[in-house]
Amino acid sequence: MSPGRTNSGSGGPAAEGERRCWSELPSSLRDALERHLGSRVRLAISEPGGFSPGVASRLELTDGRRIFAKVVGREANPDSPDTHRAEARILSQLPPNVPAPRLLSTYDDGDWVALFLEEVNGHTPRTPWDPTELGRVVRAIEELTRLLTPAPFHVGTFGERYRREFDNWRTLEQARGDQAEDLADLDPWIRDHLGELVDLERGLEAASDGDTLLHCDLRADNILLTKDKVYFADWPAASTGAGWIDLLGFLPSVAMQGGPKPWIIFDKSVLTRGVAPEDVNCVLAGLTGYFLGNARKPAPSGLSTLRPFQQAQGLESLAWLRYRLSSQ
Repeated sequence: MSPGRTNSGSGGPAAEGERRCWSELPSSLRDALERHLGSRVRLAISEPGGFSPGVASRLELTDGRRIFAKVVGREANPDSPDTHRAEARILSQLPPNVPAPRLLSTYDDGDWVALFLEEVNGHTPRTPWDPTELGRVVRAIEELTRLLTPAPFHVGTFGERYRREFDNWRTLEQARGDQAEDLADLDPWIRDHLGELVDLERGLEAASDGDTLLHCDLRADNILLTKDKVYFADWPAASTGAGWIDLLGFLPSVAMQGGPKPWIIFDKSVLTRGVAPEDVNCVLAGLTGYFLGNARKPAPSGLSTLRPFQQAQGLESLAWLRYRLSSQ
């Protein structure tokens, strides 16, 4: 999708999974994919960014076409093929004016799933974040929100989608009440404010209500910059909700990768004008719990780098939440 990905260089964990190369796919699968494409693959260049355990490669075909391929099978991670299928459904419905790589075709044999996308001749943002590039991306997120409000097609809501995942603070409260955990490994502030965090988390579903189609997974490794455009890639988590949620979810990763603190950008954005502070607190509390709760779990198959990245995002989210609660 891009001619090169940038390294973090920010001291934080890199957003890189356990990628496979095109040449590592079973030869029978490569043959099937080339038949699907109607041409042989002359050159394949793997891209390391992102957390999928499958193939993410720029392909040059013998007929001269250049495309981007995402390929994964159940043996790498049992959930990843369904993630690719979900992305295909979203991409096939996005309006043409949305700045996302265009889906060209899909391959699905029940085990292996491949998405073939237009190759975007761009690069991921530099990290530590460059202020000029960050300004471009924030403005592009604001424009993306405008384009996708109201949502152009139906998907599940943000609150419904994450109802069972944004329950970390309630889970910890129950564990402490049952004396199953003493929570000694957690920040003392969390232990002292767990009841408040539980109350905020319970309010997430109502607070996140809205009619914007959200990407729900914006990070530097999912963004491509060309000379005059910002593209947003990797859409499987899309859902509908309040228009400021994508910006809120994006900013902790910016802070952990050398950018400014989240509130410096969020509080000035046109997306947050007139938004109830309590609604923001509820969603941010849920997101913080999601990151920090998952960081305490074993890594999923094929995604060994995910938990350190979530931990770093969670710590920035927690710092932001503490800042908001102390200043209101």
